[in-house]
Amino acid sequence: FIEKFARYYTPVVVGLATVIAILPPILFNGEWSTWIYRSLAMLVISCPCAFVLSTPVTIVSALAGAARRGVLIKGGAYLENLYKIRALALDKTGTVTEGTLVVHDVHKLDGITQEDILRLAATVESHSEHPVAKAIINRAEKDDLEIGTPSNFTALPGQGARANVGKDTVFVGNHAMFEELEICNGDLHSLLSEIENASQTAVLVGSPDKLFGVISVSDKIRATASATIRELRNSGIQKVHLLTGDNWKAGRTIAELLGADEVSAELLPDQKVDEVKKLREKYGSVAMVGDGINDAPALAAADIGIAMGAAGTDAALETADVVLMDDRIDRLPWVFRLSRKARHIIMSNIAFAILTKLSFIILAATGNATLWMAVFADTGVSLLVIFNGMRALNCK
Repeated sequence: FIEKFARYYTPVVVGLATVIAILPPILFNGEWSTWIYRSLAMLVISCPCAFVLSTPVTIVSALAGAARRGVLIKGGAYLENLYKIRALALDKTGTVTEGTLVVHDVHKLDGITQEDILRLAATVESHSEHPVAKAIINRAEKDDLEIGTPSNFTALPGQGARANVGKDTVFVGNHAMFEELEICNGDLHSLLSEIENASQTAVLVGSPDKLFGVISVSDKIRATASATIRELRNSGIQKVHLLTGDNWKAGRTIAELLGADEVSAELLPDQKVDEVKKLREKYGSVAMVGDGINDAPALAAADIGIAMGAAGTDAALETADVVLMDDRIDRLPWVFRLSRKARHIIMSNIAFAILTKLSFIILAATGNATLWMAVFADTGVSLLVIFNGMRALNCK
C-alpha cells in the first residue's frame, strides 16, 4: 500500500508547493518571499518520513515479537499476506497429531515371523524420514532386532518405499502400493478393515509376489489441536480442511475429534496440491500447514506455507514461509492475530500521519505555521509513528 501511495504522494506535494510559491504572487500581487517561505514550510511538513517509517518499523517489530515466541516469519510480505488468509489446510501426521507414531501390532500373513517382518521393514525404512519409518525403526531397536543396510532404496511418494535387502526386493507401504502389485486378498482386506476401525494406520510389508505381513501404527492428537481450530475460526478463518495420506476411517475420526470442516484422505502429494488449489478458488487466499517431505509441494502451492519446525523435514522447512520452531500448533491463532494487529497499526500510522500533515499543510499555506513549527511537527509525527509501530513487539 505504502509503495502505491508514495507513487502519487510525492509529485502531488511538490506540485502543490510549486503552485503555492508561484501563483499567489502572480495572480494576487503577493510577496514572493512570503509565499516561497510558506511553500518551503509546506514541503518540510510534507516530508514522507512518517509514511516511510510506518510500515518497516511495524513489520520489524512484529517479526521480532514472533521470533521471541518461537515463530519464524521469513519476511514482511508473508506477515502482511497472513491477514488475507480465509481457508486453512492442515496435514494430519505431525501437525494435528504429535507425530511420534508407535507400532501397535505386527500381523503375520505368510509364515514369516513377526520379528522378521519388523526387521525387514526397519531395514527398508532406515533411509526414510517419514514419521511411520521412525516408528518402525524405534520399535525394531527396542526389540533389539538387527537392522541391515538396504541397497537401491527408492522412496515412492504417497505410497511408501522399496529397497533390496540382501538378494530380495522388499516393499513397505500402504494398501495402494500392494494393490498395484496385485497380491492382495480377502484376508488382507478384512485385517485392514479392523486396523482402520481402530483408527490406526496399516503399513504393509512384502515382496513383488508375496505379502509378508502388516504393521499397525498409531498416533495421538495434540492436546491443543481442537482448541486451536476453535480459536482459528475466531481469528477470521472460514474453512479448516484436514488433508492426510492415511485411510478415510482414520481421517474422518480425527476430523470429527478436532472439529475440522472437511477431510480428504488417501492423498498423494500432488493431490494435496489439488486440494489447496480448490480451496483458493473458493475462498481466495489459503494457508497450508504441514511438516513432511510429502507436504512440501502443497506448502509451495499455498499463498502461505506454514511448517512445524522441530519435527519438520528440511524440504518442508525450506519451502515454508512461516515456521513454528517449537512445534506448538496453538501458536497458529496468535500468528494470525499478529498479522491483523500489524496491519491495524500500519493503517493507523498512515491515517495519523496523513491527518497531521494535512492540518499543518493548511496552516502553512495560510501563513499560520512557521518553518520551525513544520520541522518539529514532522519529527514529532515520525517519532509517534515509531513508538506506535513498536507495539507489535508485544502482541498477545
